[in-house]
Amino acid sequence: MISPIRTTADHEAAIAEIERLAIRDPAPRSKDADRLEILATLAEAYEKVHFPIDKPTPGEAIEFRMEQLGLKPKDLVPYIGSRSRVSEVLSGKRPLTLRMIRTLSDRLDIPSGVLLQEPPKVLPPNVDIDWRKFPIAVMVARKWIITSLDQVLGREEELMRSFLARVNGADLISVLYRKTKFAARTARKMDQYALVAWCARVLGLAQDQVVEKYTAGTVNAEFMQNVARCSWSENGPLLAQEFLANHGIHLVVEPHLPRTYLDGSACLMAKSGAPVIGMTIRHDRIDNFWFVLLHELAHIRKHVDIDGEHALSFFDDLDVEPGDAKEIEADNLASEALIPQHVWENVASPMTPGVIAKLAAELTIHSAIIAGRYRHESKNYKRFSKMVGRNGVRKLFKEVSWQQ
Repeated sequence: MISPIRTTADHEAAIAEIERLAIRDPAPRSKDADRLEILATLAEAYEKVHFPIDKPTPGEAIEFRMEQLGLKPKDLVPYIGSRSRVSEVLSGKRPLTLRMIRTLSDRLDIPSGVLLQEPPKVLPPNVDIDWRKFPIAVMVARKWIITSLDQVLGREEELMRSFLARVNGADLISVLYRKTKFAARTARKMDQYALVAWCARVLGLAQDQVVEKYTAGTVNAEFMQNVARCSWSENGPLLAQEFLANHGIHLVVEPHLPRTYLDGSACLMAKSGAPVIGMTIRHDRIDNFWFVLLHELAHIRKHVDIDGEHALSFFDDLDVEPGDAKEIEADNLASEALIPQHVWENVASPMTPGVIAKLAAELTIHSAIIAGRYRHESKNYKRFSKMVGRNGVRKLFKEVSWQQ
C-alpha cells in the first residue's frame, strides 16, 4: 500500500523504493511500473513544497538567454535603452520597467514571471500562532492551497507557512498580535486569521501583475476623477484596472473569506512600496464598485504611509458608517471625485431617470453612480433599483472564481 509523503522520513523511504524499482526496470503497466510512477509523482509533489528550486534573477535569466542566442550586451540596447542601462539591468542595479518586461519577454522569449519575481520572504521559525484557526478548508476549496482536504489535518502550520512565504508573511502574521498598523472599518468582529489569509492572497496576486513603477503623489484629485471617468464604459472596471497599472497601482479582485465582511482594502507592497487595492465585489453592483474603488484610492492619496517602512493598511466594510476622521475623509474624497458636491447641490429636482442620464453624460460617468448616491443619501432603496447596475461587475473579471 502506498501512503502519502508527509515527513522527511517518508520522503527518504520513497526515494529508496524508487531507486530499487528503477534498477529493476519493470515492464510498462506492470504493478511495479505503476508503483514506481505513483511514488515518483508523490515525491515530486513533496519536493516542490519542501525543496523548491530558486528561480534565476531577472539579470541571470537575461544573460542565460543571451548566451543561448549568441547576443552581446549591445544587442539589448533596442530593448532596454543605453549601454549603461543594459549594464545596470544585468547587474541588478536597475529594476525592469513594464515596457522592458514586455519587450524582453516578446523578443527573447523569457517568461514574464521570471522577469517580475521578487525574492521570497520567510516567516521566523518560532511564531506562537494557532495555525488551525486559518480557514484552510476554504482556501483548499478555492485552490489557494493545492492539496486535498484529507491531507490538511496535522499539516496546518506547514501549509500556511508555505502559503505566506510568497509574500511578506512576517508582517501579515504580526497583524494577529496587533503589531502591524492597520485600520478596520467594521461593526462586526472580524476574523483576524481569515483577514491575514485574504490579504496574503491579494498580495500574492499583486506580485503576478505587471505594473509601472509608482511615483509618490500620483493620486490626487484630478487622478481620482480620471479613474471615475472610466466608469462611462460598461467595461469600466477593467479600464480602471489597466489605468491604475499604468500608474504603478495594483488592483486585485478576490472574493472575501467568511467572517471578514470586506468590501475593499488599501495597503502597500513591502518591497516596492507600490499601492495595492484589494476588492471583493461583495455587492455586485456598478455603483458600489466605483465608490469602493475611489474610497480605497482616497486612502492611498491621504492615509497610507508612502515610505513603506511603517505602512498603515485599511480594511473596509463600507456597509458601516464611517467612525473616524480618516474614514470620513475617504468617503468625502470618493464622493467628490465621482460627483463634485457643488454639482450635486445644483441637480434639478425631482430626481428622475432623465435627470440622472443627463448628469451622467455631463460628468462622463456611469448613471449607476448617480442613482446609487441618491439612494444612499435619501435612504430610499426602492427607487432606481434597476439603475444601479446589479450583476454588472463580477462578470467582467472572468479569471476570478465566484463560487463560494
